[in-house]
Amino acid sequence: MSGPLYRLDDVHMAYDGRAVLAGLSLDVHEGEVLALVGPSGAGKSTLLRLLNFLETPTAGSITYRGARYDGDHAPPLALQREVTTVFQRPILLNRRVDANVAYGLRLRGRNDVAERVQRALDEVGLAALAHQKARTLSGGEAQRVALARALVIEPRVLLLDEPTANLDPYNVGLIEEIARRLNAEHGTTIILVTHNVFQAHRLANRVGLLLDARLIELAETQAFFDAPRDARTRAFVRGEMVY
Repeated sequence: MSGPLYRLDDVHMAYDGRAVLAGLSLDVHEGEVLALVGPSGAGKSTLLRLLNFLETPTAGSITYRGARYDGDHAPPLALQREVTTVFQRPILLNRRVDANVAYGLRLRGRNDVAERVQRALDEVGLAALAHQKARTLSGGEAQRVALARALVIEPRVLLLDEPTANLDPYNVGLIEEIARRLNAEHGTTIILVTHNVFQAHRLANRVGLLLDARLIELAETQAFFDAPRDARTRAFVRGEMVY
């Protein structure tokens, strides 16, 4: 594929007249880990919803693998199914763990469900809990089930929306290692929204700062933290209040 995986061109998003994203232009490269940081309300989660085709931009366009996405166009379903999101608070079905992981495969009519579910649960370290009711799990276990449910469909793009917020260090480490391995071994493009700048530093190839509905700075990870160009970015990485 030539060109970027995603291209966002002057994207605006507003709710009831309030700008959530304003004039955002961005290329996302195939196989990268891109972290988006910034305060609550800066537009990070809204951007992920746009990238997962869950909402349509108010203005501007998004191109995914050459397919345009705006108020008049949508990518084909086959392309949309290449992208999936793991949210901060996983919503699990009132079923067993393995049934939750199998759900997306069954929607797609796959025949090799049991084998793929077993492999995904092994990947997230939950094979022993396959028959347990999902709603009896701890927060960290539930998030790993949500991650397995995403991995089992072998997405081209994995969107992570604060995937380790409020989790203990053990589960944070596990989830970060799974994401790192998925990217390294399968070339999965990962776009991570996080408040944790240390996590962004550990995982990302590039980091972008969203502030007041705009993309203030986007740079390679080391440059973002060591030599930011914008004064607001410099303040942000020092831990100062910039909002």
